[in-house]
Amino acid sequence: MLELIKNVVLKLPFDPVQRAKEVEKVVCKDYSRKYYRFRFSKYYGGIVTADAVGCCFLCAYCWNFFRNLDPGKYGEFYSSEEVAEILGQLVAKRRCYRVRISGAEPILGEKSFDHLLRLLKILGEMHELVFILETNGLMLGYHPEFCRKLAKLGENIFVRVSLKGWDERSFETITGARGEFFRFPLLALKNLRDLGVNAWPAVMYDIFRERGIEEICKKLKEVGVEARDLELEYLELYSFVKENMKRRGLTIL
Repeated sequence: MLELIKNVVLKLPFDPVQRAKEVEKVVCKDYSRKYYRFRFSKYYGGIVTADAVGCCFLCAYCWNFFRNLDPGKYGEFYSSEEVAEILGQLVAKRRCYRVRISGAEPILGEKSFDHLLRLLKILGEMHELVFILETNGLMLGYHPEFCRKLAKLGENIFVRVSLKGWDERSFETITGARGEFFRFPLLALKNLRDLGVNAWPAVMYDIFRERGIEEICKKLKEVGVEARDLELEYLELYSFVKENMKRRGLTIL
């Protein structure tokens, strides 16, 4: 596995929009997408989770790195209807009202977004059910029309945009993607809030620390976003995460 990481690092940085297109061809088929498990999680006070594979980034500290590195090897295809049914069963069993997709990027392009919209519309028929969309924000910033479509789905959609750096250089180091794409997640937050969508930024505190947080708040303000509700997440230091971060030159202060 570590040799696999080494080979990937040699190909960095990459175009994440192009990678999104390539990954989507692997993980999406018609209105189906690849998932590898469904579970209940303690986050957000209890949430039912569909874990997908396939991302446009290759973040150094990603807990799902290997599945996202080669998503063709993992998971099975599920239609939006099948995912909704499984999540609905878990919601009833666990008596919770929150659901999400995690482990990968839900929005890679038109096909994955259509799958997500179909899923959200079905889940929307379940009264008082809240969907938390965890996203890196790249494609929402790159395709503003996606934000407009999300805004039409109602007040039960909440969007958590995980920011992967405080400037172009840190973004490139963390994600493996070219630094010029740093601005798109920030634009996603701006677009979503302007449309009235409940959206907020999240950062990895262990990497950002106070200096990085100060810088990203400045960057957000430049595009018209007040980071008053910035969420802090914390690193899970698996052995492969430590090795990956070492290869990228990332250190924990």
